[in-house]
Amino acid sequence: MQNLRLFILAASLGLIVAGCRKDTTDTQTKEIEGKDQIRKEAAMGITLQWLGHASFKICHEDTVIYIDPWKLKDSPHDATLVLVSHSHYDHYSAEDIAKVSGPDTKLVASADVIAKEKAGLAITPGQTIEIGSVRVTGVAAYNPNKQFHPKSNSWVGFVIELGSKRIYYAGDTDLTDEMKALKDIDVALLPVGGTYTMNAGEAAKATERIKPERAIPYHWGDIVGGRADAEAFSKAAECEVQILSPGETISLD
Repeated sequence: MQNLRLFILAASLGLIVAGCRKDTTDTQTKEIEGKDQIRKEAAMGITLQWLGHASFKICHEDTVIYIDPWKLKDSPHDATLVLVSHSHYDHYSAEDIAKVSGPDTKLVASADVIAKEKAGLAITPGQTIEIGSVRVTGVAAYNPNKQFHPKSNSWVGFVIELGSKRIYYAGDTDLTDEMKALKDIDVALLPVGGTYTMNAGEAAKATERIKPERAIPYHWGDIVGGRADAEAFSKAAECEVQILSPGETISLD
């Protein structure tokens, strides 16, 4: 009988120890899973997608930014912020703004776009607007010697500060003196198609003024300009260049 009692006591203690070990293991597993999730979220960083022509989508955590959305195939209604540089049809599309907008979406755009939309915040060259975790500064975008984009219209490009990055979207512009004032640009999005904007050689000269870490060409593949323009820009630019295909997404980290 005494031996039986000792056996039962030992077995009970074993169960208790095993239970403690299981609890400890469960806690450790949860801690590891939590750390893995944090690492995954940190690894997500900032992504940029070229939607074609002059349209981009930038994502960081819960923030989704569209720039000049046009000819979108889907209607995700996921935008935190929509930026529109000017009112030309291939940059301002009320239909495409509606496709990405939800009830809380904010619109920041040139004054003529805001007048057409009857909503949003107008931005001018040199003005800074903060929307949540995003800081947007207007940069003059114009043709000094062509009639397509007069400086007097106050149309804009944008410096977008998001997370740890400063992203410059040039808008429809030629080479300008205002580019010399841009500092600490991580990624420069530059038009290269010519005719209405800079051509490949002029965009390469813009990288000399801006000195970005990286540049991505746009305004080719639709209306004017082709892949050859993007490749010519890549060869002449004074920084790393990534040529994207429409719909392609890259990490900016």
